[in-house]
Amino acid sequence: MNNTEFREWAHRLADRMADYYEHIEEYPVKSKVKPGEILAQLPDAPPAESEDMTQIMSDFESIIMPGITHWQSPNFFAYFPANSSYPSILAEMLTASLGAQGMLWDTSPAAAELEEKVMSWLKSMTGLPGSWDGVIQDTASTSTLSAILSARERIMNYGINESGFSGTEKLRVYCSTETHSSVDKAVKIAGIGRKNLVKIPTDSRYRMDAALLKKAIDQDIAAGYKPLCVVATLGTTGSTSVDPLNEIAAVCEESGIWLHVDAAYGGTALLLPEYRWMIEGIEKADSFVFNPHKWMFTNFDCSAYFVKDKESLIRTFEILPEYLKTGNRGLVNDYRDWGIQLGRRFRALKLWFVIRSYGVTQLQEKIREHIKIAHWLEQEVIDDQDFEIMAPVPLSLVCFRHRPSCITGTENLNRINEALLQSLNATGKIFLTHTKLNGQYTLRMSIGGTLTTQQHVEKAWDLIRETATGCA
Repeated sequence: MNNTEFREWAHRLADRMADYYEHIEEYPVKSKVKPGEILAQLPDAPPAESEDMTQIMSDFESIIMPGITHWQSPNFFAYFPANSSYPSILAEMLTASLGAQGMLWDTSPAAAELEEKVMSWLKSMTGLPGSWDGVIQDTASTSTLSAILSARERIMNYGINESGFSGTEKLRVYCSTETHSSVDKAVKIAGIGRKNLVKIPTDSRYRMDAALLKKAIDQDIAAGYKPLCVVATLGTTGSTSVDPLNEIAAVCEESGIWLHVDAAYGGTALLLPEYRWMIEGIEKADSFVFNPHKWMFTNFDCSAYFVKDKESLIRTFEILPEYLKTGNRGLVNDYRDWGIQLGRRFRALKLWFVIRSYGVTQLQEKIREHIKIAHWLEQEVIDDQDFEIMAPVPLSLVCFRHRPSCITGTENLNRINEALLQSLNATGKIFLTHTKLNGQYTLRMSIGGTLTTQQHVEKAWDLIRETATGCA
């Protein structure tokens, strides 16, 4: 492909992308293909000769598009959103065109300095301590792993990185029973072991019980363990419960334990001053993460990770081979030292485009609107005698289930709600997911899509009630 052909196809694809968003509601939200159906249509061997873009695009439409679940649909209510927006897409196009690799300041000074600036903006936008430092990671899973590795090295005086485990460390990590599975994965990768991940019970609102956390830590210390990290969550995956950060922080401060705050989804709500109650006590924490790629209209992947002490982070990850030495060492941020990856995408550009294009005020308006719609739906569920709310609604996730008067028993209610979820998703009109809260099958309706409005949620609620079989 030459430059002339590239220009032609770039214009055609821009039209295709605009058409996609114009007609996005015409697609089934969840792909309806069967396992292996896409694979069977793809050739076993790659082409030996060049293929025409017309044919490639034809196959994209006929093979790939049917296998896409449309995360940007305003009727996508599953998981948490992985939002895009027009300014973010435009920035991604430029990022792909530039092909910049931002491992060092020298490899793209603009990438490093823009990242430093937008992370500073995010601190002021969310109310995080101004003295903290931030870096963009790919996902919250990577950020949490970085926090646990940093905590491990700090408590062991950076000895495990140097000499490895001796087998006598007896390290402990703590989280609640509602904390994201990325913590389980992180303790495995960090060599701490899942048996040393202590899961603290929650209260009636699915929040970590700080008193039980302190009890577990005291018992472990008495038994010869070294508590190294507590992970608190602001917006758990199952129900968006908000752990009592100030109480947990006090426990960690007393014992000198690293406190990591996982606000992957819920952190975006901190753009609203009225939600800053979630981070009371944040000054006692050591690290914090939230994902602009979830609820801040920025393409996946973009995870904002902040640390109180950047030297602990850098000492954990820095390695300086001769071929990466530059004359600017110590004068600039070489972000390769701030995380697991050496190679780094220019993620700051799309975040910069989004913040500037929306402005803080419009971002706040959209987030408030999503929360308002969620509370509307919560009241609708409360008012319907055949449904019930399963958890508080602090943000924009509504957890509920169908509970007709003729059905009793957890097992039977779980069965009818699982069938309801499958029926709803099979329509292609909406996409929901589920969790289990205290063993009870619970439908999750996550409201936060860039294009989602009150009208979409009203239509979804009508469909849910029509599809529920009741006592017939």
